[in-house]
Amino acid sequence: MSENQVPARPNIRHVASVAGVSHMTVSRVLNNHPNIRPDTRRRVLEVIEELNYRPNSAARALATQRNRRIGVLVEASSAYGPTSTLRGLELAAGEADYSVTSVSLRPEDTMSPQDAVERLTDQGVDALCVIAPRSTSIAALRKLVIGVPVLVVKADGDSQFMTLSVDQQLGTSLVVDHLAQLGHRDILHLSGPLDWLDARSRERAFHVRSREWKLRERPIVVGDWTADFAYDYAMGLKRRPEYTAVFAANDEMALGLVHGFTQRGVDVPGELSIVGFDSIPLSAHFLPPLTTVRQDFHAVGARALEILVAAAEGREVPQRTKLPVELVVRASTGVPRGAP
Repeated sequence: MSENQVPARPNIRHVASVAGVSHMTVSRVLNNHPNIRPDTRRRVLEVIEELNYRPNSAARALATQRNRRIGVLVEASSAYGPTSTLRGLELAAGEADYSVTSVSLRPEDTMSPQDAVERLTDQGVDALCVIAPRSTSIAALRKLVIGVPVLVVKADGDSQFMTLSVDQQLGTSLVVDHLAQLGHRDILHLSGPLDWLDARSRERAFHVRSREWKLRERPIVVGDWTADFAYDYAMGLKRRPEYTAVFAANDEMALGLVHGFTQRGVDVPGELSIVGFDSIPLSAHFLPPLTTVRQDFHAVGARALEILVAAAEGREVPQRTKLPVELVVRASTGVPRGAP
């Protein structure tokens, strides 16, 4: 093959040869270097278009010291929130010409957070995102020297990692305010597992807001995020509930409560109001349609990608970011029986 013949997959040297410039000049054009004459930049770009040249990712990584790859460590990968957040991050990464490599941690697996991080960093990620973490996983990550920027999707700030979340405290306060304004003074909180940071954040916010309203204090019930747990709880009660409302830490548990209490003859919302959290797509079609807190998980994923890319490129980024939430009021909540 002669020097001017083009191979099946053109490389940077063939672009340089056809354009009559050095391969370093082509590299500078590709990386938008400012010190390139306009006519040279135009000629190189024309040749790139003519040859349908696409930069090799490995070569680009050598030139820029970046792989344009984000690693994601996700727990509860089958749950709606973590899955939707990961999907939002992947879509945003594609638009930014980044790739995403993810590893899931599940309770039944033997893989540790350290194993997962090593698997990701071995693939040359520029930054790491941790979605839906448990407190034990964060504790394990603190002991590691990761070597790339780390963003944790959790409500509380952190001195070691960047953090991002929807405003869990605001979402919980909106729930308590809504129920209290309807007249409820005895509200049960069905929390998620308290080693999950989101569950712990909602549980703390619930107690704080309840005290501000001077509501009756009662022990919470700790669930496992599943509708089955909530259904079994409702069916297992020995007597009709004294509380007039339940704040479930996610929509799936709220659905289990609606099912269980309705089967027991407890009217929702006439006798018992129920609120969820997440606003999964089916929540509008529960019977009754569920009052819930809407989190924009795709926005969380897109914002996570934006922060991670900026951090990987050495730009200034916020240590903590919170996104807004919205209370969606539907038919599962109402005025308590006997209230004015």
